[in-house]
Amino acid sequence: MTPEGKSREEIDRMLLSAGWVVQDRDDINLGAGVGVAVREFHLSSGFADYLLFVNRKKVGVIEAKKKGATLSGVSDQSDKYLKGAVSGIPNKFDFLPFGYESTGKETFFRDMRDPEPRSRRVYSFFRPETLLEWSKQDMTLRGRMKEFPPLVTKGLRECQVEAITSLERSFAGDHPRSLIQMATGSGKTFTAVSFIYRLIKHCNAGRVLFLVDRTSLGTQTFKEFQKYETPDDGRKFTELYNVQHLSGQKIDPVSRVCISTIQRLYSILSGEEDYSPEDDEMSLFESGFYGRKMEVVYNPEVPVETFDFIVTDECHRSIYNLWSQVLEYFDAHLIGLTATPSAQTLGFFNKNLVMEYGTERAIADGVNVGFDVFRIVTGITKNGSTVDSDFWVEKRDKLSRERRWELLDEELSYTGNQLDRDVVSADQIRTVVRTFREHLFTSLFPGRNEVPKTLIFAKNDSHAEDIVEIVREEFERGNDFCKKITYRTGRKPDDMIREFRGSYNPRIAVTVDMVSTGVDIKPLECLVFMRDVKSQVYFEQMLGRGTRTVELTELHQVTSDAPAKDRFIVVDAVGVCESSKSPLVVVDKKPSVSFKKLLESVASGNYDTDTVSTLATRLARLDRKIGDKEREEIFDSAGMPLSGIVNDLYSSLDPDEIEGAAKEMFSTKSPGYDELSEAGFELKSLACRPFDSPNFRRLLLDMKTRSEQVIDRVSEDSLLEAGFSTDASERAILTVANFRKFIEENRDSVTALQIIYSRPHKERHLTFEQIKELSEILSEPPYGFTPDNVWAAYEKVEKDRVRGANPHRMLTDIISLVRFTIGSDYYLEPFSETVEHRFERWIKERESAYAKGSTNDSDTNTTGNKSHTINNTNKTNETNRSGKFTPEQMEWLNIIKDHISTSISISPDDFEYNQRLIQKGGLISAYRAFGDDLNTIMAELNEALTV
Repeated sequence: MTPEGKSREEIDRMLLSAGWVVQDRDDINLGAGVGVAVREFHLSSGFADYLLFVNRKKVGVIEAKKKGATLSGVSDQSDKYLKGAVSGIPNKFDFLPFGYESTGKETFFRDMRDPEPRSRRVYSFFRPETLLEWSKQDMTLRGRMKEFPPLVTKGLRECQVEAITSLERSFAGDHPRSLIQMATGSGKTFTAVSFIYRLIKHCNAGRVLFLVDRTSLGTQTFKEFQKYETPDDGRKFTELYNVQHLSGQKIDPVSRVCISTIQRLYSILSGEEDYSPEDDEMSLFESGFYGRKMEVVYNPEVPVETFDFIVTDECHRSIYNLWSQVLEYFDAHLIGLTATPSAQTLGFFNKNLVMEYGTERAIADGVNVGFDVFRIVTGITKNGSTVDSDFWVEKRDKLSRERRWELLDEELSYTGNQLDRDVVSADQIRTVVRTFREHLFTSLFPGRNEVPKTLIFAKNDSHAEDIVEIVREEFERGNDFCKKITYRTGRKPDDMIREFRGSYNPRIAVTVDMVSTGVDIKPLECLVFMRDVKSQVYFEQMLGRGTRTVELTELHQVTSDAPAKDRFIVVDAVGVCESSKSPLVVVDKKPSVSFKKLLESVASGNYDTDTVSTLATRLARLDRKIGDKEREEIFDSAGMPLSGIVNDLYSSLDPDEIEGAAKEMFSTKSPGYDELSEAGFELKSLACRPFDSPNFRRLLLDMKTRSEQVIDRVSEDSLLEAGFSTDASERAILTVANFRKFIEENRDSVTALQIIYSRPHKERHLTFEQIKELSEILSEPPYGFTPDNVWAAYEKVEKDRVRGANPHRMLTDIISLVRFTIGSDYYLEPFSETVEHRFERWIKERESAYAKGSTNDSDTNTTGNKSHTINNTNKTNETNRSGKFTPEQMEWLNIIKDHISTSISISPDDFEYNQRLIQKGGLISAYRAFGDDLNTIMAELNEALTV
């Protein structure tokens, strides 16, 4: 079979799955079904690989190509079939509206009736009933999206109006993906309901999928649809259109909006009937979807045209990598809603950020409230502790929490990082909670009597359990006062969150992840961090739980003595506000697969890249946790250290290693794809040899689960610090840390940074365009750096080394910020002041050189006594005999210096647009003042003042 024949075989299968009848030309029977695809149909313009009929009328063609063929240029070939007349066959159009190009592995589609017909990638073919419905419409969906009526702005915030109008402009331009950034609490869900209503009402959108991170957020979203009053007739959304909150495995055929988690949607596509509701409760932000090998296949019960639009609301980061195949299965416009866009999210949405409404704007508009940070630092939190030998310590199993006592035969030392994972210090938790209690009605919420609604972030479920117990003791209150909201409480999460939001008790809730993202608890006034967070995005999400404003009446329903919510308090007990944050990078390629299943997978010969990479990552993590005794056991069993096994696994994935192995295996200097694949398989196979041994696998599993916590009841903790940040706000520390990280990560990719970092001194000449490019990159999400906010952060963090009080920074101050950050300059001062100091030094050095006789009339480094003819007028310029510049020359030099401080450099062209240079007489007058030395002086100043 030819390669194209194989493609056609796959295309036939796809068509049959989508409900088409596939026939040869000689066996044509248009009554065999609603949709008939006829192979090799002769048209006036040639033979179409497939001609598509719906209800006996021709509607489109499929152009088939062999696997691997690029399809962007094939559209020209199918165009002649679509536009060519076919005599004797009924058709309501003068052309065929629907065109496909396909290899069986990749398929493009376009509707010739669109305003700007453009091919788009589709997962599979549409059902014939869909093409029939589309062919009856006078205007396509993309055409209708160009004609939105004016937006009714009553009841909408200004930022919501901006988001909807910007999104509709994106729709009009047929952008397939659009991202809306709106700060937590600014009404993202209400905005989404508003534009979904307009899509259904005015564009006749068939069905919209609204994806949420977990089912409790789906319930919250469903209520927004129920409450939404349509702006034109005042009826509720759900009175006009069916909204389904998916709790089963069937999508309601009459629903116009479907709310679901992505894991439930995947289970529906996969045809799973026994999907566990518990999977809907697990936030994908941290956990992942356990026990699944992600592979989406076509499901005739859920065709690719099921949804016209998909809205993703603050979903887990992996929705844009591992889970993206679920989104890309559907032929739908994608709209992302987020408060904290990561670089990964921006990339997935093609950097089409249609709305940017950050926390600063939200606070300024009164949409959100800001926060203050109260630091609690204890000795054990900061430094850990040591328990001497011969003390009895309690040990507890992490999962079962079963306890036993053990006499220490050697000293036990632990660091702050080991707290609540390997070691539980009861007094550390107690010291933090007691300090929080003692400052609650004095420093934190002075004059109050009721404990404000407080959320404590714990490291894990076991840590949360310990915190709940100690909070109840320290506040001398009962079970209702403080409760744990995690997955292991036995109650429905929705009920617990509803209780925390709307009832007087609990006053304090302890959670790990469940209330960290998306959940709306407006009366919340205090967040206590007893866990660190390394992801900037996740940290911002957690802070977002406290930012929401609340009406005073609603606040008084749960906290009667609260005057108003004009801020919230972050109690930082672990230094979370000081630790460096970075966009989260997923190293574990299969976070949902258990360690046991990974070992079984490689033992069964599964050596795919993601599996091997994940196994290496998990083993490297295990190697950091075990001790010397365990490492000896591993060496005895495997014949090599665990670190060596990890290195072999990573090496087997290294392209250079694979290429070297292929060259040796096949004795070739340029191995091809097949040789590289075989060499890669061989390397991974060798690296995975140790896992052939069942005993070794069991040993690793035992070590993974052999993890008890030591409960330190011996060490007494001491309070080192408790109070609001004064010397430097934690936001400033974060800004500085992230700015340093950005500079380091981009030193080799941004031209301006390359020049500052690595060019020889004499070649460090920047242009204004390069600085402008750097400024634009810095200002992009997720960082949003500006010279003003980075400078302000340094003033708080490094105040003794920051000079210059001007609150408004120039673009050129970026140079000063970068040089200070990388250590080139000890002091941070405005670029204009740096230029001023260097200018004064340059003047003095020239005068000194002249006085020593190092210059003469022919020396190009001085003004000298030269003659220069301008406009046929012979003019001689002279410096004073002392070597000083004349007053007129100094006026020129000061203007040139000021121009360099704002524009990086000066050239003859600048004399044509700089107003001060023009007013002084322009280039001609400058030549009259300096003669031929003008060009030399400009070159000297460009180097002396900026490098």
